[in-house]
This record gives sequence, C-alpha cells and structure tokens, in this order.
Amino acid sequence: MRTSLLIAFVAILFTSCGKYQRLLQSDDTAKKYAAVDSLYEMGKYKKALKLMEQIVPAYRGKPQAEKLMFRYANTFYLLEDFYLAGYQFERFETTYPKSDSAEVAAYKSAKSYYQLSPRFSLDQTETSKALDKLQNYINKYPNSENRLEANALVKELREKLEKKDFEVAQQYLNISDYKAAIGAFDNFIQDHPGSIFRKDAFYGRMDAAYQLAINSVPSKVEERLKTAKKHYESFLKYYKDSELREDADEIMQEINRRLSEQETATNSGL
Repeated sequence: MRTSLLIAFVAILFTSCGKYQRLLQSDDTAKKYAAVDSLYEMGKYKKALKLMEQIVPAYRGKPQAEKLMFRYANTFYLLEDFYLAGYQFERFETTYPKSDSAEVAAYKSAKSYYQLSPRFSLDQTETSKALDKLQNYINKYPNSENRLEANALVKELREKLEKKDFEVAQQYLNISDYKAAIGAFDNFIQDHPGSIFRKDAFYGRMDAAYQLAINSVPSKVEERLKTAKKHYESFLKYYKDSELREDADEIMQEINRRLSEQETATNSGL
C-alpha cells in the first residue's frame, strides 16, 4: 500500500522540474527507485536514467536489482545508446542467467551490436562483433521466437562483410593493381563459398589475370595468358549460363588470339 501511494506521489511530483532536481540531489534511494518506475512507465527515459545511475550501486545484490538492471539496460537501448545497451544487457544475462528476462537481454544485446554495424564501405570490426553475438544467441537459444529475425540479421551482416571484401578486390582491379586484385578475388572465393558476389568474383579474377597478362613484359605474357585461360575455365565450370558468359567469352577469344600469335611468333623464330 505504501509503495503504491509513493509511486502515485512520484507521478505527480514530476510535473515540477524543481521537485525532480531536488530528488536528484537527495539521498532517499527508495523515492528514487519509485520515481524510476514512474518515469520509465511514462516514457521519460532520460530523466529515469539520471536517477538509475545514482541508485544502481545501492541496489546491487538486493531483490529489486534484477528489475532495475534490466530497465537500466533497456533505457540505453530505447535512447539508442547501443554501445552501453549492448554492454549492460550482456552484463545482465551474465549476472542473472536464470532470469525470465535473460533471453530477451541476450537478444537485445546482440541487436545492439547489430545497430552499431556501419555501412559496408567503412571498417567492419563492429559488424564482425555483431555477427558473433547474433550467432552465439542463435546457438544458445535455438528454439527462440526471435530465431527467424536473428537469422535474417546474420544473413544481412554476412552479405555486408562479403560486399566489403568484394569491393576491395574490385577496387584493386579498377586501379590496375592486377596482382592484388587476383589475390583478393582468390581470397574472396575461398572465404565466401555461398556469397551472392561469388560469380562476379570468378569473373573479376579472370579479368584481372587477363589484364595482368597483356600488360606484362613480353617474357611473361604467354604464361600469364594461360593462367587467365584457367580462370576462364573455372568461371565456366560454375557459371556457364550466367549473364556474364558473353563478356567472359569475349575475353577468352582475345586470350586465344594472343596465344595463337605467341605460338606463331615462336614457330617463326621471331
């Protein structure tokens, strides 16, 4: 009864900024706890957070701590401070592994890291971290109602990492660093066997090998043309029916023409 009256009193209290400021400066943790309840329910998360920051240490180890710590983490999440939300939800799950809210905390922690993932052109350290967190969640809670959404987020993040790696390889090709492009496309093909960009990587590797060959010193042209031909054959093995087949065939025609010229020159003693 006393708690209900206190919460009702606190709800009225916050019509006055002055009274809120006085509460912030007071030492009454019980009133502050009740105020957090009221403010949180009213959606006044910034005000609630200021009070939580003051009372969280005082409630550690007490029965009220579980509810308070979950709301503390969720307030960061609702305010879109995803760095702290991810950390606090992770801490909650570790501290209260048997809590009814542990799974929710684990998922919101993973989603917080997902929210920190930048666009593909930037450094992808946060994306890799988010991918690990989501995969750990899926492994730990395989029957969760959030499983389908979590799998969709994993797919999205993986494609972002794939796009980043593919664009790096493509950029090497664009700036005519053909050796680096071949190496990067090779790595991409090995690292991302199921990628939507795999076909383009096979084509890019062949194109880079061809460009390297025709821009080489004469003594290395034939050998490198033959390497480019092998990359064409690899492309054809997997993607003979793709829309890139025509372009690949044109490159192969040029490879054969140049190899034929090389052979003619060799036979004629030139």
